[in-house]
Amino acid sequence: MRITGENLIGAASRRGEGETFRAVEAATGNSLEPAFAAATPADVDRACALAAEAFDPYRETALEDRARFLEAVAEAILALGDELIVRCMAESGLPRARLEGERGRTVGQLKMFAGVVRDGGFLEARVDPAQPERKPLPRPDLRLRQIAVGPVAVFGASNFPLAFSVAGGDTASALAAGCPVVAKAHPAHPGTSELVGRAVQAAVKQCGLPEGVFSLLLDAGIPVGQALVADPRIAAVGFTGSRRGGVALMQAAAARPVPIPVYAEMSSINPVVLLPAALEARGRDIGRAFAGSLTLGSGQFCTNPGLILAVEGPGLDGFLDAASAALAEIQAATMLTPGIHRAYCAGVAALEANPAVTTLARGLAGGTNQGQAALFSTTAQAFLADHTLAEEVFGAASLVVRCPDLATIRAVLERLEGQLTAALHLDEADHDAARALMPVLERRVGRILVNGFGTGVEVGHAMVHGGPYPATSDGRTTSVGSLAIHRFLRPVSYQDLPEALLPAALRTGNPLKLWRREDGKVVVPGA
Repeated sequence: MRITGENLIGAASRRGEGETFRAVEAATGNSLEPAFAAATPADVDRACALAAEAFDPYRETALEDRARFLEAVAEAILALGDELIVRCMAESGLPRARLEGERGRTVGQLKMFAGVVRDGGFLEARVDPAQPERKPLPRPDLRLRQIAVGPVAVFGASNFPLAFSVAGGDTASALAAGCPVVAKAHPAHPGTSELVGRAVQAAVKQCGLPEGVFSLLLDAGIPVGQALVADPRIAAVGFTGSRRGGVALMQAAAARPVPIPVYAEMSSINPVVLLPAALEARGRDIGRAFAGSLTLGSGQFCTNPGLILAVEGPGLDGFLDAASAALAEIQAATMLTPGIHRAYCAGVAALEANPAVTTLARGLAGGTNQGQAALFSTTAQAFLADHTLAEEVFGAASLVVRCPDLATIRAVLERLEGQLTAALHLDEADHDAARALMPVLERRVGRILVNGFGTGVEVGHAMVHGGPYPATSDGRTTSVGSLAIHRFLRPVSYQDLPEALLPAALRTGNPLKLWRREDGKVVVPGA
């Protein structure tokens, strides 16, 4: 499929008339063809108008039809074949195996949401039958379902050009909920975005859906994104990126005459707590595993282990020796963009210049746009006194905080901002210590794991990829897993409606064969 550099607005392909830009080959810094042109305000208006026009018919599509559409998107992405992988490798600097895995995850989550739609449980249908004889007052007939909120603006992420981008988790969950999507391509991988966007566009046509169900807009800067969030037809926003970018979108959405929710995944340093018995028994093994997790994907994961907490002692010394030795042999890896590389180098330089911080290890140096791994240490006293030490350095850098005792580890955790993940490395003898930390972790993070690291997010029904601010803008939600669909739904109650006016999910006799709550009791079809 030829990449044209065009915006995809409904069923049309249109050359933008805004600023012209090119993708950059991450490994060399060279420009890639073709030239792309940013969308204009008129393009944004047209895409939002089509999305608004498509909203009512699309949200009422039969569940089976919507599920088949999501599967058609997945198959269309697979049909792009190696062309998609090769272009994505060039634009992102990520290796083939990583991107093939990410494509599998992208396709898998689309198919997962197809299953969620078929099941119909996300509608949360409830029926409270009328009780006309109830005293002192009769009860009306009340029925409830969840409906889609409206068109959703989705911003592609830089670090996951497939799984968190044009047809990634935000788009999949919004489409599953019944929301048309207007996607904003990330300027670092516009060619990849266009290929995937054309796959979604083809699936919309194949399934006979309104053309406004999906559009893709291009921009090298921020005007298109600002215009999208400000457009009154957009009802919600999905975003994965920096805290600065997420907060800017939140402020723009809150300033609208009718504010809308922004579901933004932003910054996280993902504390790892090394408990004493585990450190004593296998500190060196944990250290080597940590080095692998830290440098995976050049450290460009939102769940990267950026903070290590442990009690001083021989076990911690063994961990640090092994981690430092492993890092010293790891080659620098290409980062996603020159801008991300510059920011990483600046963050590492700031830690090196801090008098309270000791540099423990650096990875092997690299070439153009390659990030050299770094491991630092400081004391708990210094960490608690300097808030800058808790700031995210996006890349393969981590800070070890040496603590005098477990109480100090708890004190450090209490001072942390909201996080996506926290990991506990423990043995059976550490259970009491871990139990004492659990309430703090539950208040601070969205996912707690044991004897592992947060890198690697399973797409499933029990996954939470979210957390208290600033890990995400709304810690009650997740951007990965089937619960992500609830970000783009809202409840509507129907009182005393005639049967002919009720949505099918709420009609007497349960024609859609849904799990429903009827008069407070869960009713299972066929049970």
